[in-house]
Amino acid sequence: MSMSWVSLFSGGKDSSWALYRAQQEGLDVGRLLTVHPAGDSYMYHTPATRLARLAAESVGLPLTEIEPDDFGADDVEDAGAQGDAEIEPLEAALADIAADADLTGVTAGAVESEYQTSRIEALCDRLEIDLFAPLWQRDPETLATEMLDAGFEITIVQVAAAGLDESWLGRTLDADALAELQELHDEYGVHVLGEGGEFETFVVDGPHMDRRIDLALSTRWEGTRGHVVVDDASLE
Repeated sequence: MSMSWVSLFSGGKDSSWALYRAQQEGLDVGRLLTVHPAGDSYMYHTPATRLARLAAESVGLPLTEIEPDDFGADDVEDAGAQGDAEIEPLEAALADIAADADLTGVTAGAVESEYQTSRIEALCDRLEIDLFAPLWQRDPETLATEMLDAGFEITIVQVAAAGLDESWLGRTLDADALAELQELHDEYGVHVLGEGGEFETFVVDGPHMDRRIDLALSTRWEGTRGHVVVDDASLE
């Protein structure tokens, strides 16, 4: 099996943008890799990761899926040790891929999280592969505008921040939503890309995809936070 790059991929806007930019830069991305945490996670995007299968089909790349045990991230005493433990199944999967293919590097959608990025960088160093992180330390408003201008259709699938109520669940992150997020940033400190976990997303269409993903959603609200429930999903 011949391969050059693996894209760390959740189906959310950041990992999707990293994949898209890698393709634009001419990197030979040959596979997507998704981690499905059984519960909460310090390292990985968790909402709606099962939709990555449909996204991979639309993108036209094979998908490797990792099913780690519950990380126990809801009760952590040492955050550093937690992150180190969570990176282990990802590193093992990449090592297996590298044993069977020519693996040059991985793409990642990190924007500002030193916690996540430092561990991915260390993983790459250990495996002697490269890291392509095109969002790293970019201005978030500029990034969001670039995503929309490129044709990304982004659905909000989880919210957990002051100012974000149930009406945001299932909402498209468009120019109007971005303007509201900028206002919420000024009022509450909400990160316009949700980098602090304020909201999570899934990309239903974009220039890196051949077919749009149609979602039928309901919502589950828990007082101050909530997430969508995917009732049905299909490629158009």
